[in-house]
Amino acid sequence: MKKHIPNLITFGNLFAGSIACLYAFQADFLWAFIFMFIGIFFDFFDGMAARMLDVKSELGLQLDSLADMVTSGLVPGIVMFQLIGYSVNTDFSAYDFDFASLDVVALFGFVITLGSAYRLAKFNIDTRQTDAFIGLPTPANAIFITSLALSIDRLDFLQDPYILYGISILSYYILNAEIKLIALKFKNLNFKANWYRFLLIVVSIGLIIALQFLAVPLIIAFYILLSVFISTKEA
Repeated sequence: MKKHIPNLITFGNLFAGSIACLYAFQADFLWAFIFMFIGIFFDFFDGMAARMLDVKSELGLQLDSLADMVTSGLVPGIVMFQLIGYSVNTDFSAYDFDFASLDVVALFGFVITLGSAYRLAKFNIDTRQTDAFIGLPTPANAIFITSLALSIDRLDFLQDPYILYGISILSYYILNAEIKLIALKFKNLNFKANWYRFLLIVVSIGLIIALQFLAVPLIIAFYILLSVFISTKEA
């Protein structure tokens, strides 16, 4: 029975991500974010459970990536699809999508989904990414993109389609850039081995309390800077 526990956690990720997709298509970004975050929460612990129970498997690895593709790849793509659609047509609706109209430019948002797929495929075959990430992890990118949708009323520039095109391209790039970043998943709960992960969590919570969803870009920036510091220290 214990060999199925990590996969059940992964299924939790996939199920939550599927629900997030439904909310994203309805342009209900808050609930899309909530269910996406639940999926990412499950994603943090499936690998840890497999190691603790000593039931790691190739099947589990592939299932994990497939679940991530939905939760951290498709969801942010749908969110950006919606944002671009609304930026060019205030009456935009995913349910009445018209390929023969200006609505078609909204499809550019799925560049994020394509970049996420490439990132996840590379991760599965890149032996350098056992203890660190090369490029921004898809969960971090998904949180970043979805948080923009929740901040759009406070950031007017996000209603400019060209800004959104640029963010989509940047997302694809940073997902696959040759930048070494610290792994976010805990292999154990030892403080000495994971102090920088605990620091990232504490800083993230503090920024979110102070700035809410506007904190996410700062958290991503801190994560990248912290990763560079750790890499330099270990070099």
